[in-house]
Amino acid sequence: MPIPVVSVAQMREWEAATWATGQTEAEVIRRVGTVLASRLLCLTRPGDRILVLAGKGHNGDDARAAFQAVSNEPTGDYQRWQERLVQVLNVTDPSADLPRLRRALADGPAWIVDALFGIGLNRPLSQDWIQFIDTINSTAECILAVDVPSGLNAENGQHFGTSIVADVTLTVGAPKLGMIKPEAADYVGKLEVAADVGLDARWLAGISSTAELSCTTGGEFRAFPPRRKRNTHKGSYGHLAILAGSSGFHGAAVLATRGAQRAQPGLITLFAHGPAYLPIAAQTQAVMVSGWRVPPKLPASYDAVLVGPGLAAPEVRDAISQATRHLWCSAECPVVVDASALDWVPLEAPARNAIRILTPHPGEAARMLRSTVPRVEADRPAAVRNLSRRYGNAWVILKGHQTLVGRSTGPILLNTSGNPQLAQGGSGDLLAGFIAGLVAQRALREDVLTLLAYAVWQHGAAADRLQTRRRGWTIEELSVELG
Repeated sequence: MPIPVVSVAQMREWEAATWATGQTEAEVIRRVGTVLASRLLCLTRPGDRILVLAGKGHNGDDARAAFQAVSNEPTGDYQRWQERLVQVLNVTDPSADLPRLRRALADGPAWIVDALFGIGLNRPLSQDWIQFIDTINSTAECILAVDVPSGLNAENGQHFGTSIVADVTLTVGAPKLGMIKPEAADYVGKLEVAADVGLDARWLAGISSTAELSCTTGGEFRAFPPRRKRNTHKGSYGHLAILAGSSGFHGAAVLATRGAQRAQPGLITLFAHGPAYLPIAAQTQAVMVSGWRVPPKLPASYDAVLVGPGLAAPEVRDAISQATRHLWCSAECPVVVDASALDWVPLEAPARNAIRILTPHPGEAARMLRSTVPRVEADRPAAVRNLSRRYGNAWVILKGHQTLVGRSTGPILLNTSGNPQLAQGGSGDLLAGFIAGLVAQRALREDVLTLLAYAVWQHGAAADRLQTRRRGWTIEELSVELG
């Protein structure tokens, strides 16, 4: 189940409801510590140094709980833990503790655990605290923040004078509203959720049904897509048509096709503009490729259509505008509109409420809404709602940091997988193809929201896996890792 994004007040209500069941704060702290320790094992290697900065509140208790079992064999200021060297620095006075911090940073820890302040911070930081936090940020080390980066307002995403700039934030229970604000992105880093820590599940389920914004963490997709039946054939999994590729933009069509193949529909036919036919056909094998002249004509017997990737050449503009309008209004199968074709989506509802999916990045969304990128980014959920209403209640995937999936009503899902290295040309083409390949399969589109959230999650998770292995990966490598 997706996890709702909560306010600080709701988080306090959740904690109170938990204590009322008889659950203890000590047990929840122990569980948070266990999750934190497990995450640090994944992030570090044997022999690495870990510096833990623990404040005097429960945030610091969470971090201390992660290392209750450290060895009593000291190595200087460090103790052994799972073949790592851990130093826990209890911080109560930033001025007095600053020299100790500087000595610890000089040792070059691989990761710093920030557990100085939690969501209870509600006042500007003193100059001593600002200097202490800025000293941490000035290091080149990786930082994991526990629950919320110290100094960040978990309610509105502003900081109290300064804030820890985390690479990863492991938030407890559920994401807080301030963490998903655009201004908080560089402080929060990669948002992860320690969900199963003993907090009352019934309270969370109670607000989940009415929450407008929830986040996906990957666990929701354990049963999706469902197993295929053994007695099936390629006709059981749909025929996808892709209208993509023009002179000078054949790569987008190839990537969209590879994304579609990773979703494993039964058949894929790619329709490419004549001059792009040869370079596209030379890079495909299982996919059928057809060339078209102006105007394109698609047979009606398809289970889904993707239109847009690589259709930016001036000579196809009029033809694609006509094709997009026709498909949007008349096709009874699902239609996915991406890239250049987004400029030609009509302000009309599709025939028989057929599935329509828009995949804009913020710049494209701004053009479609007659707005600006800063306005779109300032309230991304509102942009999703407005786009959907404007274009016939279509499903909208608003790409970017923490991609959103939703439409004019109902829940909006926030994606937590992925990293900044996805900001490469071709990334969106690959995603559009993957989405279209999934939606072509009738059995998968009974729950369109889950299908779309799954596609976005897998796309980001593939990038995360690549990033753990090497930094210089390409979109071509992502196309292999996807799915």
